[in-house]
Amino acid sequence: MGRTLGDGAKGAITENYIAQQLNANGHKLYYWESNNKAELDFVIQIENKIIPIEAKSWEAVRSQSLETFRKKYGIEKAIRISAKNFGFENGIKSVPLYAAWCVL
Repeated sequence: MGRTLGDGAKGAITENYIAQQLNANGHKLYYWESNNKAELDFVIQIENKIIPIEAKSWEAVRSQSLETFRKKYGIEKAIRISAKNFGFENGIKSVPLYAAWCVL
């Protein structure tokens, strides 16, 4: 019987991979957490714009934390990196994991 990674390990590996890709592209990485347990894995700044980034290791993604952050700070656009393909919906740019290096 083979062993598989649990969801927690997959999430941690995914976040680490994305952090490496963003860092390699010269982005200073920040993290955000609300009082209500909403959290964003990464927040970066490009020129004078704040860009929230959510990392997911699977296709079934919910973006409640992205929405909370966007509403609280008036952010128009956000990025979600996941197993889903490229797309753009409701101000959220979807980028597949394999393309995290070209997120911006």
